[in-house]
Amino acid sequence: MTVMLRKLAAQESRRMLGDAELGERATLLSEQYLEGRARPAGVRWVTNQNSRWGSCTPAEGSIRLSHRLQGMPDYVVDYVLLHELAHLLVPGHGERFWKLLESYPRTERARGYLEGVAAAERLPRRAGAAEDPAPSV
Repeated sequence: MTVMLRKLAAQESRRMLGDAELGERATLLSEQYLEGRARPAGVRWVTNQNSRWGSCTPAEGSIRLSHRLQGMPDYVVDYVLLHELAHLLVPGHGERFWKLLESYPRTERARGYLEGVAAAERLPRRAGAAEDPAPSV
């Protein structure tokens, strides 16, 4: 089992975006969903965000994504990135903000995925759970 986990981890690390690719992805998402109006000065991964998925400082044009997103499905990372790009245009979470995200077809799916991850992180861990071959149904 350990060999399989190492192989999966190696696959994931190969497909994870670096900061430069993250910036390129932000530009593409802005063009596709925000008419190119959101232009971040910088986009990068950070390791100090454990209670939020991303953050944005509109005055600086900077976007930071939590390292916890690395390895999640592309549509989830794209949603969080698009969410932060929208904050470059609208600072709060009012109606105007959510209107900007309506054009992204996987908004609800990505939000559900993130809610599921957050809920799973709050579940108590059982001793020896890592050794269980599969959960009982």
